[in-house]
Amino acid sequence: MSEEKPKRKTPSLTRVAERSADSAERAYHAIRRELVEFRIPPKERINEVHLARDLQLSRTPIREALNRLASEGFVTFSPNRGFFFRGLDIEDLIDLFEMRMIVETGAFALLCERADAEGLARLEAFWTEAKHRYAARDADEILDLDEKFHILLAELSGNPEIVRVLTALNARIRFIRRVQIEHDPLMSSLVEDHSAIVAAALARDGAGGIEILRRHISMTVADAKIALKEALLRLFTAEAPRPERRPG
Repeated sequence: MSEEKPKRKTPSLTRVAERSADSAERAYHAIRRELVEFRIPPKERINEVHLARDLQLSRTPIREALNRLASEGFVTFSPNRGFFFRGLDIEDLIDLFEMRMIVETGAFALLCERADAEGLARLEAFWTEAKHRYAARDADEILDLDEKFHILLAELSGNPEIVRVLTALNARIRFIRRVQIEHDPLMSSLVEDHSAIVAAALARDGAGGIEILRRHISMTVADAKIALKEALLRLFTAEAPRPERRPG
């Protein structure tokens, strides 16, 4: 009597769905990182085939990731043409900073109403340690600290949707903000503003803190033009081919 062969196990629908979701999530974070760092030139069509090859994924999770990024404003979709990385535009830049101001001032008002003593102590402890690290003069470290500070303010509002929106906004403007930081000879005003914001939070001074935040975040048309010019110069310089060295 012949032995019965073991039946091949078929992966459950749940397991297949989980793998698909993991692939889409991995694609999302990888592509988002490329966009945040402006490694894909503005207004360039995104090649899904190349992305699938580079990430060793099928086209399906790539498309899911791009649809998600489109909903977050990172890319646009044109029927019969595909996905494109959004260009750098002065009006868009000002709109993003205006939105950031609305979100953060609203978050600060809620913080003053809702934050408990433990939350305020966490804010004070974070800033006491973080403010000394601005002397490092490393643009990425300063930007990371700055984003963490503002996200903490949003968290203390008690509204997770505010945190989600601010996180997305920070990603959209990160490249421009890095350029601003690298060309700012003095970081003292930033440290002073943050110290004043913390003091206002501890005193639950909503009006005072909001006024400081408005000044701290505001971006004029002139500021936007300078930041945009520097960013575009950086991108085109990076893309320009280097001249070949001649021997001798």
